[in-house]
Amino acid sequence: MSQKRIAKEFGDLQKTPLDGIKIILPNEADMLQWQITMEGPKGSAYEGGNFVLSLSLPKEYPFKPPTLSFKTKIYHPNVTNDDKGSMCLGLLRPDEWKPSSKIDTVLEFARGLLVDPQPDDAVEQGIAREYRENRKEFLKTAKAWVKQYAKK
Repeated sequence: MSQKRIAKEFGDLQKTPLDGIKIILPNEADMLQWQITMEGPKGSAYEGGNFVLSLSLPKEYPFKPPTLSFKTKIYHPNVTNDDKGSMCLGLLRPDEWKPSSKIDTVLEFARGLLVDPQPDDAVEQGIAREYRENRKEFLKTAKAWVKQYAKK
């Protein structure tokens, strides 16, 4: 079931790509590892950037959630500021994941977080505090990181 479902979702995303998102399989023989390139959405602090993400699907997918992480450094309250780049998405928590959820929903939600960070669900508390209390400084730093790490 898992491989069939994953192949179908991948095929659907190739036929009808999501806006600002490109997906490739780094290894054609491994449908469980996807590489995502996500454009920073227009009007966001991340506009003009290209972000590489890794999507890992468990063998038990869709009964267990995938993991999504940023390979490109990003200044964001919902992404760990380390070499893992783990993204905090409520949708991907094991207790909130539903087998009916699909990868396109995960990717759209992740892109939505670039437009509208969720500081109350942050993994980086300092960045979340800055986002809430000093938006101007947050935007300045986020844009500087885009220039430094995510330029096309």
